[in-house]
Amino acid sequence: MSINKKRLVLASASPRRRELLAQIGIIPDIVDPTDIDEAPRKGELPREYAARMAAEKAAISAGRHSGAVILAADTVVACGRRILPKAEDVDTARACLKMLSGRRHRVFGGFVLYTGDDRKISRVVMTAVIFKPLSEAEVATYLATDEWHGKAGSYAIQGRAAAFVRRINGSYSNVVGLPLFETAQALNGLEARL
Repeated sequence: MSINKKRLVLASASPRRRELLAQIGIIPDIVDPTDIDEAPRKGELPREYAARMAAEKAAISAGRHSGAVILAADTVVACGRRILPKAEDVDTARACLKMLSGRRHRVFGGFVLYTGDDRKISRVVMTAVIFKPLSEAEVATYLATDEWHGKAGSYAIQGRAAAFVRRINGSYSNVVGLPLFETAQALNGLEARL
């Protein structure tokens, strides 16, 4: 997709974000993942962290693609003020799932659209998710799927973890990886101004 003849660059390695964009008819011209330090700063709140991660990814990608429209995003799962990691090992995934069991948590989806000429749209969308209480067997069965690997909060709502979700309040696509309604609105608004 080109926005008024400008290239659209997706600054993300996430196949889920590409799938979500395709769902609404948006195909990036270039997919250019960025490699940044994703460690939260001391005392950083989840909403601020999601916004900062998206902005840093956008800035790096903008430096590599002059004149293009950059879309960068980040998804953060938070339990209270605590930012849950993207699990890379089974022990971390188990700890996250136990923390989420029977509780409400929030998913913050931050995204930035950047045109390279000082026009920037940034948003953070919050979705509340409530998990049912999880038994040890349910946690063990889910961990055996490896679906949790690399996922914020150690679960994929679009996969088998959907069976854990008692209630969701807000954008489902935000939990998957990109708030589609808000992203589409921002792209449409940007296109109108270019």
